[in-house]
Amino acid sequence: METAHSAVKTTRLDEYRPPAFRVDEVRLDVDIHDGVTTVSSELVLQRHPDAAGVTSMTFNGEGLLLRSLALDGVALSEAHYRYEAGLLTVDGLPERCTLSSVVDIEPEKNTALEGLYLSKGMYCTQCEAEGFRHITFFPDRPDVLSRFTTTVRADKARFPLLLSNGNPVACGEEGGRHWVTWEDPFPKPCYLFALVAGDLACLEDTFTTMSGREVALRLYAEHRDLDKLDHAMESLKQAMRWDEQTYGREYDLDIYMIVAVSHFNMGAMENKGLNIFNTSCVLAHPATTTDAGFQRVESVVAHEYFHNWSGNRVTCRDWFQLSLKEGFTVFRDQEFSADMNSAAVKRVEDVDFLVNHQFPEDQGPMAHPVRPSEYQKIDNFYTLTIYEKGAEIVRMQYHLLGAEGFRKATDLYFERFDGQAVTCDDFVACMEEVSGLDLSQFKRWYSQAGTPILSVTATQDEQGYSLNFRQQTPPTPGQAEKLPVVIPVRIALLDRDGEPVILDEQGRREAVLIVDQQEQRFVFPGVSGVTPSLLRGFSAPVVLQHDYRDGQLEHLLAHDSDGYCRWAASRELYFAALDRLVKGEGGTENVEQAAEQEANQLAAVLDQVIARAGEDAAQAALLLALPSEVALGDRHVPLDPGRVHVAHRSLRRALGHALQSQWQELSESLLATELQMDGVAMGRRQLRNLALEYLAAGDHPEAERIAVELFELPLCMSEELGALRTLVHYQLPGAAQALAQFEKRWKDEALVMDQWFSVQASAGGTDQVERVRGLLQHPAFDWATPNRVRSVVGAFAGSNPSAFHAEDGSGYRLFAEMLAKVDALNPQIAARIANAAARLPRLKPNLQAMLRAELESVQADASPNLSEVLGRVLTV
Repeated sequence: METAHSAVKTTRLDEYRPPAFRVDEVRLDVDIHDGVTTVSSELVLQRHPDAAGVTSMTFNGEGLLLRSLALDGVALSEAHYRYEAGLLTVDGLPERCTLSSVVDIEPEKNTALEGLYLSKGMYCTQCEAEGFRHITFFPDRPDVLSRFTTTVRADKARFPLLLSNGNPVACGEEGGRHWVTWEDPFPKPCYLFALVAGDLACLEDTFTTMSGREVALRLYAEHRDLDKLDHAMESLKQAMRWDEQTYGREYDLDIYMIVAVSHFNMGAMENKGLNIFNTSCVLAHPATTTDAGFQRVESVVAHEYFHNWSGNRVTCRDWFQLSLKEGFTVFRDQEFSADMNSAAVKRVEDVDFLVNHQFPEDQGPMAHPVRPSEYQKIDNFYTLTIYEKGAEIVRMQYHLLGAEGFRKATDLYFERFDGQAVTCDDFVACMEEVSGLDLSQFKRWYSQAGTPILSVTATQDEQGYSLNFRQQTPPTPGQAEKLPVVIPVRIALLDRDGEPVILDEQGRREAVLIVDQQEQRFVFPGVSGVTPSLLRGFSAPVVLQHDYRDGQLEHLLAHDSDGYCRWAASRELYFAALDRLVKGEGGTENVEQAAEQEANQLAAVLDQVIARAGEDAAQAALLLALPSEVALGDRHVPLDPGRVHVAHRSLRRALGHALQSQWQELSESLLATELQMDGVAMGRRQLRNLALEYLAAGDHPEAERIAVELFELPLCMSEELGALRTLVHYQLPGAAQALAQFEKRWKDEALVMDQWFSVQASAGGTDQVERVRGLLQHPAFDWATPNRVRSVVGAFAGSNPSAFHAEDGSGYRLFAEMLAKVDALNPQIAARIANAAARLPRLKPNLQAMLRAELESVQADASPNLSEVLGRVLTV
């Protein structure tokens, strides 16, 4: 058996070459037995027109036990091929031929969850990005598109369900075993291959496409989870309808399937016709799933369905173009969710996530362009930069072309490149062709890493009101020099009553300013006494810097019609107060007293937000929530997490006290007597949970009673979990009993128990390190289940800075131990969790030294995935 790891090498974009041979057809036979699965394959090869005279081809294949190899039916001797270091090279290939192989694999031992593996008695696959090479020999790259015919064989009693891509075309039985053959008529790269063998329940429905075809919809899960599939089914039908109406894209197979899998490294996978989902992204029931969980299911189901065109029918030429499919599809799912729910709230939630998670990635050692120039392990580039920043780049093009122009450009893109593997340049070229715009400078967004800083100053003179812009992108690893990018800035200028003034002769009250130089000035004649509403709708992924005059932020928060600008104003007000507390600028040495002064100044404007909460409770909750401790820490260098924690806790407590009566009123007035699952009801629950947290933070004597009552008699999981989080995070007397009761109630529901673990792992305070260590010893904790690992290790390292950065280094020691343990089982998950250490260069010196030492100790024996991430973090 070939077991050696491939030597870790750097792959570079400028070295791309098309494959010497195409694989026109793939015929697979997957014979599943306990302990060993035999995979027989036939690859129909055709020499590429540009590779005349080439007679050898290299195929990827890792961990495969080669049984036989034949060319056009003739067995090959070892003189005609070489198999070493995960590569099979075959010589003497004619222009067209069939290469046949038989290999054995061991999916039961596959803890990395790449290729074919076992999850709770069910065999399933994950082939993106490079998992297919663990199943059989193949040129494992996205620009090799093939028509697949797959036969799956297994024991009929244990595995009555045998699935693969496409449509079922034949089936049969052989004693106690059976087989099903699936045929996918559409060429696809091998990363989209999927297979499932198991005993699952099925929720069935149908969808009639706009051309009148009936498509069978089938969602699969464990039998006990059948009642948790209804929301996903409804979301799927809504997504199919929306894609037809918005993009004119119709589904193309006779059947569309989704399978829920417990062990999964990602959220979900868009395999052609057979989506494989992490259970957390498809199962939903009010009793076991929070409102945020319901919204996530809706979004992810839509995302993977939209990939059928933006990713499957048109795929990426190479992995450097990953954002071609992911950024575009994230944009599409964001717009879908905005249409299904509150567009203003959805936009703020997306921006909040981008700013608090992708911006730090783009400003630290893990920064890389949306289209990287090189990589070692492509698994490490499934990043927020690829997905979230990539979506913002597409969104900017949408606004540059307008809705109608963008639709025409995407129609052209889909029609021109259907069935092909293409590049980000091909996508932008369609935008240029339809609009007539020159987007050559705009494409710097794809090639430059880092978050641009856009500084804005306002002046008033005899010419009128002026906005002066200056853009700068700080250096990032490997890119010291930056060129100006194209930044579309949507603006309005609000008068004293909060109404937008007229900006030009056309009577427009809103404009999009194109900032494409390092410095630019825009003049609005005859305008005075206004407050600028800048970057409306978050029209570009930049850090906006503007010194607002006294009262202007409060004016925006109270009057601006743009949801993002209201939220951004609230952030600036909170951050200004928190920054003063962190720096000790509050006018008193006692941080608690200083926080009270800050809270009293904020109370008046926040009271106005509370008074308008009935208009949109979800939006009010976003405006009233403090920025996270992590987000606050990202504003300070050197970072002292202990000071940040004290400042954040003190202001939260002070606001809880200053608006005590308002929080209590919200807690009581938003109480529901019957369950509803619409957006309005979800927003009211979100605001009520926030009010309860502020009551607890402010030491209100009724906080525990309200939390316990809500926990004991919840209408849904959002209420139950919100009450539990309040009890645990604010160390209220009923916390221990509630944790025990919650565990007893939900011990058989894995996804709910993930929440139970996460609530505890994210509870702040330096004394929480030992609590987290204890969670690792809990009988329900499982190192081999990614969701459970993320719920403890991920929550601790990513959402609990005061414990992770404990002054005695105990958090770092625990983190290093956990990283090494995870890496031995699943390098992909370890590498992603390691990103939590990317703030290393921002830390104060003593913490930096301790964290560096722990990371270096792990790196010595790390997998290639983890080693690459740690190498980038430590190279500062």
